[in-house]
Amino acid sequence: MSYLIMTAGPTPVAENVRLKRSEISKNPRFDTSFIEDYKSVTSKISHYLNTKNATHILCGEGILGLEAACASLVEPGDRCLVITNGIFGDDFADFIKLYDGEVVVFDADRLNGIDVNKLEDFLNIDHDFKVATLVHCDTPSGVLNPVEDICSLLKKYSILTIVDSVSAFPGIKVDVSNIDILLGGSQKCYCAETGLTIVTVSDEAWKVMESRKTFIKSYYANLLKFKDYNFPYSMPVNDIASFKVAVDNIGDINAFWERHKQVAHLCRSKVLEMGLSLHLQSGFSDTVTVFNIPKGFDEAGVINEMIDKYNIIISGSFAYLKNKVLRIGHMGESAKEEYITKTINSLNEIFNK
Repeated sequence: MSYLIMTAGPTPVAENVRLKRSEISKNPRFDTSFIEDYKSVTSKISHYLNTKNATHILCGEGILGLEAACASLVEPGDRCLVITNGIFGDDFADFIKLYDGEVVVFDADRLNGIDVNKLEDFLNIDHDFKVATLVHCDTPSGVLNPVEDICSLLKKYSILTIVDSVSAFPGIKVDVSNIDILLGGSQKCYCAETGLTIVTVSDEAWKVMESRKTFIKSYYANLLKFKDYNFPYSMPVNDIASFKVAVDNIGDINAFWERHKQVAHLCRSKVLEMGLSLHLQSGFSDTVTVFNIPKGFDEAGVINEMIDKYNIIISGSFAYLKNKVLRIGHMGESAKEEYITKTINSLNEIFNK
């Protein structure tokens, strides 16, 4: 049975993407057409970001990119600032500790986007950090952070920046001029199969990696392996070939961004029309809408009824938001008005029984 996938990821995969993935595999080291496809798709992503920074594809789900960024930049004893207002933002601390960095946390309000003025007040007192990490869209709560403003501020203090944009880009426009490492995932707004991390790296970040005093304590999560050699290990040829089709499906990137804005506004408006409350106070993402579960209902019950009765899959959440909120994803293929309307109407029937 086919379902309408309206989760906060993974997202629906278009038929042409699935069909491309089923083709006979090429040899990634010798087949020139694969090499050209790889260069084409990575160049297109850099173009979407309006940057000359190189983009690379890692063979692993988006978490690989988060760890690889920390593994490649953080050395033992480095002071690192974890800027967080959500569950995924918190997780960066674990990666930094794994590579013996010293973690300092800027813990922000979890119902709003990060306040740049408060962060500036914090940095005026303490700004001796090598690296800062932050999340663009913290998917469990749906909060969107002003990463361009934050990274511009961090650059005033010569702090390297790592941004998790797995659940935001390419659904949301982002300026990477002050971002050293931007991380994405194939299974979110790109609407490809799960399993690829997209990494865009600045020249400054490469220089810092090359001038390390200690070896990077990983091979698979070592970004330097990609700097001058696109394929440091055997690549998942069909995953990348189908990912290229998914990226081509985006089409006009400006229209893509505008569609996400319109659909997100529609979704939030319809949630409020039902008499439900949005989880956040501000900082709403264009890729996911999160609302509080009304009294008398529970997460599993609503999700299961949406599946069993309406063939629609939505998301719950986890950690401190478990059984408190529900999430509707509108990323790429699912960011369409008719899908939002169908999902909201089905929820309305459940809540009005």
